[in-house]
Amino acid sequence: MFSTKTIELKSAAELDCMRRGAEILSQALAAAMAAVRPGATTLELDRVAAAELGRRGAKPAFLGYRGFPASLCVSINDEIIHGIPSAERRVREGDLVSLDLGCLYDGFYTDAAATVGAGSLAPDAQRILDVTKESLAAGIDAMRPDGRLGDYSGTVQRRVEAAGFSVVREFVGHGIGRALHEDPPVPNFGRAATGPRLVPGMVVALEPMVNAGGWEARTLSDGWTCVTKDGSLSAHFEHTVAMTAQGPEILTWHGRRS
Repeated sequence: MFSTKTIELKSAAELDCMRRGAEILSQALAAAMAAVRPGATTLELDRVAAAELGRRGAKPAFLGYRGFPASLCVSINDEIIHGIPSAERRVREGDLVSLDLGCLYDGFYTDAAATVGAGSLAPDAQRILDVTKESLAAGIDAMRPDGRLGDYSGTVQRRVEAAGFSVVREFVGHGIGRALHEDPPVPNFGRAATGPRLVPGMVVALEPMVNAGGWEARTLSDGWTCVTKDGSLSAHFEHTVAMTAQGPEILTWHGRRS
């Protein structure tokens, strides 16, 4: 069990810095999302994201992290997370493409992910995309000052399972700040009114990973790419969220702002 004593709470100045980094990250992720199209290589998507970060004075958080060889994780269809971009891998019409990007700016990390369709999606692919995105929004809405982190976890699980899908167990969200992964771990399953208290200054990366079939996963021989064990589709959305006295503040965003 975690207490707030093991969680690095951020000051007002540190949160301002993370907001700036999150804005840069969101712009880079939006550019990569816009570049998803049939025929694009996954390496092209990686280069778009890295270039957008670099020209705004930020660094990719994932490049070299524990040996990961790219800036952007690109996971397609039955791939849950950690897909490695490649010049040989081309996106196809109807693919479900999950993009996960981290940013290091002025000493602080932020993290975000989104799943998009390449061209027209089949109804089952569109539905898991929608449910995953909605589960993240519902989980964030359930977070209240002095509530518990399990309020988020339980809400996500209920929303996902009510739709007939399953929540990945092997991978969870996490605290974030001066390190890419900090306490507390944030499962996308669990019970409300459990876990650490939600207090101002807590910053977490919330990321439901949802499978159309069973929740079990396996890692491919490349040592990174995690896929659904039964070959079913998977979707992934993530926001970096700060707790304030008024409630949760979403620092990142998906897609382009008008």
